[in-house]
Amino acid sequence: MSPLDGSGFLSFHQDELAAQSLAGQGAGRAAIRPFMPDQHRAFFALLPQLFTATLDARGWPMASVLTGEKGFVHSPDPSTLRISALPAADDPAASGFIMGAEIGLIGLDFTTRRRNRANGRVIATDGGLIVRIAQSFGNCAQYIQSRTSGPREPIRTSREDLGALDDDARALIASADTFFVASRSRPEAGADGGLDMSHRGGRPGFVGVLGDTLAIPDFRGNRFYNTLGNLLGDPRAGLIFIDFAAGDILQIQGTVAIDWHPDGGPTGAERLWRVKVERAWRRRGAFPFTWTFGDYAPTTLRTGVW
Repeated sequence: MSPLDGSGFLSFHQDELAAQSLAGQGAGRAAIRPFMPDQHRAFFALLPQLFTATLDARGWPMASVLTGEKGFVHSPDPSTLRISALPAADDPAASGFIMGAEIGLIGLDFTTRRRNRANGRVIATDGGLIVRIAQSFGNCAQYIQSRTSGPREPIRTSREDLGALDDDARALIASADTFFVASRSRPEAGADGGLDMSHRGGRPGFVGVLGDTLAIPDFRGNRFYNTLGNLLGDPRAGLIFIDFAAGDILQIQGTVAIDWHPDGGPTGAERLWRVKVERAWRRRGAFPFTWTFGDYAPTTLRTGVW
């Protein structure tokens, strides 16, 4: 996002505008604020998990998730989020949660399908995180599958550094109806850009897996093109998949190529993006909840699979 456009909202950065043009779908004005409205502040406090985008030492986006009791995230003022959690020591994203680091956040309530995104910078790390918010906006409930959760003790196992996908990783991806993607704007965007964390959903099988390449349909969304705009400028991405039954967490880094006018793909796909997996990590049983599936979003039911 770029500076205020005169309406009190932020406007789009150059690569987001380019992505909208390539897609033939301009979004007009974005309801993206440089602070959190009260309903967003209250929403974050209801969540037991918060999905995050940070950078590793090489500048690659990393996707992860922080968890805690409801209320572990709260907002003392419209420009601040306090997060009473830090990543586990074996989280491959852990090194990015440092003072001064950029961070992208998405809060998603699987029971109500509400989600809000925020971006900013870490200004303190004493027993948790304090984030100064730069951008805040809500997203619609499209493609979010409902689930209810209960507590479960995480299983302590050694992190598996996969390098490439193995059969278990491919099976998890092929059966997923949900994943999250971390992206960053190119450095030339300066203060106008930043990190972003976004949700993607579909029927199980909507992410195609061929060796170490993922084929992901881009269904009709909010027309902001935050993720694809970022990937135009910097094709590096971080993805996170969760096995909601076993609690396994699979984190991936890869480079993205976007096909703006694909010939084929799952029903509802307006574009395709392909991720060439460069690195992957698995932490078995690390997500500390048991989940009961509810139902598919109505928008999900109108889409297809590979």
